[in-house]
Amino acid sequence: MAYHNQFHKAFPGDKANVAKQLWLHSLLDLSPEEIIRGCRRSIRESAYLPTLHTIRELSKPSLTEFGLPDPHSAYLEACRATSPKADYNWSHIAVYHAGRASDWYFLANNAERTAFPVFKDHYLRICQQVLDGEELALPSTPALPQEHNTPLSLEERREKLRELRKELGL
Repeated sequence: MAYHNQFHKAFPGDKANVAKQLWLHSLLDLSPEEIIRGCRRSIRESAYLPTLHTIRELSKPSLTEFGLPDPHSAYLEACRATSPKADYNWSHIAVYHAGRASDWYFLANNAERTAFPVFKDHYLRICQQVLDGEELALPSTPALPQEHNTPLSLEERREKLRELRKELGL
């Protein structure tokens, strides 16, 4: 109904039934909720009759529905994060994983025009995993060992040095 006149202008007469059949068969793999989401987003975002491809794309859940920032915001967050990266308070753990996959050193030492496309590819791949229901692991920060070594006494150091010299034939 939102695109009533545009639809009838694009598909006059009997072509309307053929178009409806095409849309029906092309959207069979989507749930009714996904189709409704796509239609609502199309109405909000476009003044023109959407294509099938557009409806399919708009039917996918948006990143924000999963608490994921847009790719550029995620890139800026990854670049500005303080070290240690594993302890940083990430807006979403996907940003950390995309930064790690992109290489922190690479992100810090290259211009945005070079680094952002690399980060974006990793980020969108990881976002798709999140959208598919995969749970991302939190980074682990290994604890320091609990053993405390006491320094050698002066006499012990001298003895070790003598042993080392003897081994080396000095």
